[in-house]
Amino acid sequence: MASGSLPRSSTSSWTPQQNKLFERALAVYDKDTPDRWLNVARAVGGGKTAEEVKKHYELLLEDLHRIESGRVPYPNYKSSGTRR
Repeated sequence: MASGSLPRSSTSSWTPQQNKLFERALAVYDKDTPDRWLNVARAVGGGKTAEEVKKHYELLLEDLHRIESGRVPYPNYKSSGTRR
């Protein structure tokens, strides 16, 4: 694939299942694990590469930073008025 072409679908789309596997893999393979991103990619499956899971992690960190810095507003949940 040429460097200027669109990314593969596995780069841009993550299923809820892949995200859950990603979270679990991050708990297993910490920052000191050799070949961390390769191991995480294998755990996620779906054809994700080490580079794709590393980028997904970097985007997650950016999101967390925005949330913690107050740049993401809290959602305005409406109360249904009933509690069970």
